[in-house]
Amino acid sequence: MKVKRLILVAVFFYLACTELVNGQPRKDCQTRCGNVTIEYPFGTSRGCYYADDPSFSLTCNDTEKLFFRNNIEVINISHSGELRVMTNTSYACYDSKGNPNGSRYYNYRLGSLSLSHKNKFNVVGCNALALLSTFGPQNYSTGCLSACNFPPVANGDCKGAGCCRTDVSDPYDSYSFQTRPSRLANMTSVYDFNPCTYAFLAENGTFHFDALEDLKNLRNVTKFPVLLDWSIGNQTCEQVGNRSICGMFNSTCFNSNRGTGYNCKCLEGFEGNPYLSNEHGCKDINECTTNSTIHKHNCSDPSTCRDKVGGFDCKCKSGYRLDTTNMSCKRKDFGWATILLGTIIGFLSLLLLISCVQQRMKQRKTAELRQKFFQQNGGGMLVQRLSGPGTPNANVKIFTEEGMKTSTNGYDQSRILGQGGQGTVYKGILPDNSIVAIKKARLGDNSQVEQFINEVLVLSQINHRNVVKLLGCCLETEVPLLVYEFINSGTLFDHLHGSLFGPSLTWEQRLRIAVEIAGTLAYLHSSASIPIIHRDVKTANILLDENLTAKVADFGASRLIPMDKEQLTTMVQGTIGYLDPEYYHTGLLNEKSDVYSFGVVVMELLTGQKALCFERPQQSKHLVNYIASAMKENRLHEVIDEKVINENNWREIEEAVRVAMECTRVTGEERPLMKGVAAKLEGLTVTKAKHQWSDQYPGEVTENLVGVGILSEQGDTSSTGYDSIKNVASMHVAAGR
Repeated sequence: MKVKRLILVAVFFYLACTELVNGQPRKDCQTRCGNVTIEYPFGTSRGCYYADDPSFSLTCNDTEKLFFRNNIEVINISHSGELRVMTNTSYACYDSKGNPNGSRYYNYRLGSLSLSHKNKFNVVGCNALALLSTFGPQNYSTGCLSACNFPPVANGDCKGAGCCRTDVSDPYDSYSFQTRPSRLANMTSVYDFNPCTYAFLAENGTFHFDALEDLKNLRNVTKFPVLLDWSIGNQTCEQVGNRSICGMFNSTCFNSNRGTGYNCKCLEGFEGNPYLSNEHGCKDINECTTNSTIHKHNCSDPSTCRDKVGGFDCKCKSGYRLDTTNMSCKRKDFGWATILLGTIIGFLSLLLLISCVQQRMKQRKTAELRQKFFQQNGGGMLVQRLSGPGTPNANVKIFTEEGMKTSTNGYDQSRILGQGGQGTVYKGILPDNSIVAIKKARLGDNSQVEQFINEVLVLSQINHRNVVKLLGCCLETEVPLLVYEFINSGTLFDHLHGSLFGPSLTWEQRLRIAVEIAGTLAYLHSSASIPIIHRDVKTANILLDENLTAKVADFGASRLIPMDKEQLTTMVQGTIGYLDPEYYHTGLLNEKSDVYSFGVVVMELLTGQKALCFERPQQSKHLVNYIASAMKENRLHEVIDEKVINENNWREIEEAVRVAMECTRVTGEERPLMKGVAAKLEGLTVTKAKHQWSDQYPGEVTENLVGVGILSEQGDTSSTGYDSIKNVASMHVAAGR
């Protein structure tokens, strides 16, 4: 058994060694049959022809004649996709009474080859009708009729009298063809001078009609040369790519004119077999020494010819120039042409010098302008603070204006992620292929530079998984650019109210998002190195990554609270619908302002409704009033998003509503701290609520909302107000990263 296996392995190994190697034939292949040269992709034995198509297999018989498909004699093979063969003449003979007296028809199989358009279908005979029929997926026939009752003029043209000729238009996918002549019945007898009719294919220019000789017996010619088209496979050069069988060196692929497949050819200045990569492949032609009239040089003096790879040059000796009209060398003329040339060169050199000076001045001016903007925007101060001991955890990268321009493809329109009244956000691709969001910012005046730098440094030190990271800034532009990490799955607003995303968020996802936002705000208020009030908490400023993890973004309106103060007096800024009514009326900003805004966000998560909607009744345009009204009328279930309600989570929803109501009390002192809010919401994710919702909700719920009605008339969800950090990045862009 083992011996048999070893024998099989040896047989397979031998066959593998004799097959084509990298598309090349074996070295022991037959190269001639009689007077015909056999070249790849054609061959006479296994491993010598193109293995993917058996039509390239030829047969050399004992009489040294080469055959295609065993019955078509091959007389020449062309690399350009043509096979010249000899095919027999079909005939039909008749007696003096017009009765059939012998005939011979031939049927030829084409394989994957096809009849060339360079052939003509010929019919010789009087009152003769013949058909050329091809067979394949779609059968095709063309005919030709020749009529005459007496011998035509000697040596006349083949135009219908005694001879008919027509073009060949054969579908490339035909697999066989046949020629079949006949004579029209009930016509005048032409037996005396034309006993037989003939039908045959012939290559253009190989058959010339002679009425006296051809009508009698076709001059006893029984075969004519015919061209067959061939190509490799059924894919174009573009489709096959580098998998073509064209030789690896000095050859190229071109699409076959058959309409299918491709062929190969040597590059200009090379000759050989373009399908081979060995010594028989495309080699450089020495045009200076070759005897070929096609490739020989055209230098008038052969001694000036110098061969080069892929061509030649006619080199004239010093003091002479080449006249390209007759490729001869003539003495150079150093007259006015030289003076003119020198003048032109001098003028162009002067222009080049002026251009270089202008370019250098422009670059210098640009560099000075960038340095001016850098200092104007606090660049020197930022560098000093980064190198000093006071900011050990700051990780702010200072980007160059050129780097920002390159990463945004010249601030191309297609890179814009979003636009708002306060600026534009671009998608940027850094040299390390990391994707960032680049946001334009504005400074109000130079007195705000120090505060801007302080706040950039502090925001860069925030290292929280639920905060969009500030990576750095570019201060070399008139408008500073802030560089943030890129979040790719849109905003919470998009997921709740947009139509670009898939199924609605589940209750578990909404609760988790609320917990993440609450924890982040609690961190900013009490755990950051300097307490930070976001001041513009809303669903449009909550980004979601691919795992639907919340990322608090857009700190453009944020303020840093000094350690010795609990609140600041500022110009009012925020988004109508989320804005703390107490802050709106007094201008006093503290962390309870973020608590109010967060409560509105929780209500959006619970209801799927927008914070401000003018399609709701007058008293319920504001979402807080809308929820309060539903609570008061004991119809809370009507306003909660039906997509999140099920029989197991109603108590959790009620508890979340209670937390939101506490957060949106008008008086800041009555609102809980974010740390407590985060703890309550976190508790909902760990265990089910253990207490029933109280029917007697504190009466101040509706009383404390009196001030909210003022806001419902202020407009939709656009931001208002002004302060220093707003000028940095206060842009409310829905998909701003």
